[in-house]
Amino acid sequence: MKLTTLRFALAALLPLCFAARGFSQELTPAEKEKALQYLADTRNSLSQAVQGLSDAQWKFKPGPDRWSVAEVVEHLAVLEGLFVKTVQPQIEQSPTGKPGMDVKKIDAIILAKVPDRSTKIQAPPEIVPTGRWSPQESFERFLASRLETINFLSTASNLRGHVLSHPALGPLDGYQWVLAVAAHTERHTKQILEVEADPHFPVKPTAAGLH
Repeated sequence: MKLTTLRFALAALLPLCFAARGFSQELTPAEKEKALQYLADTRNSLSQAVQGLSDAQWKFKPGPDRWSVAEVVEHLAVLEGLFVKTVQPQIEQSPTGKPGMDVKKIDAIILAKVPDRSTKIQAPPEIVPTGRWSPQESFERFLASRLETINFLSTASNLRGHVLSHPALGPLDGYQWVLAVAAHTERHTKQILEVEADPHFPVKPTAAGLH
């Protein structure tokens, strides 16, 4: 399915969340800790998924229209880098959110829908992998940007109080943007595991097999 499929599906749900009343706009310590843990967990899961890969494994593509592990990691590095450099400053300068926004429902939709691989998404051209970096450099760039994302969540104030439109998900507050970034990593780690589960995925040579 195309990007518009997910956009329209979520667009039908999110306005309902804005109509509810009586929800706090303050980010609670428990919510912050939950997101910090999610950022760490999704980073660690990605690290485990790519640990020890050979060059052939990094570059293997299950099909002509499928991404390799290297391409997936590059995509993650590009997106998280854009979030750090472009989106984070905009969040802190964006307008305050709507009173009565049902933030918990929107949080739940993000956590359920973004990692769901049953809905396929076509990436926008600006974050499509092009082979601009080696796999190792892509991964290092991702790790550096993820550290910045963690620092942003740890230090930013009033993330619930600012709303910025997401290209696929519509208006999200700053905390929800962070959730979406982590959920995006979870989604693509699942994609990497799908690639690695392909029956034609290269087997890493053993020391005994090297000449």
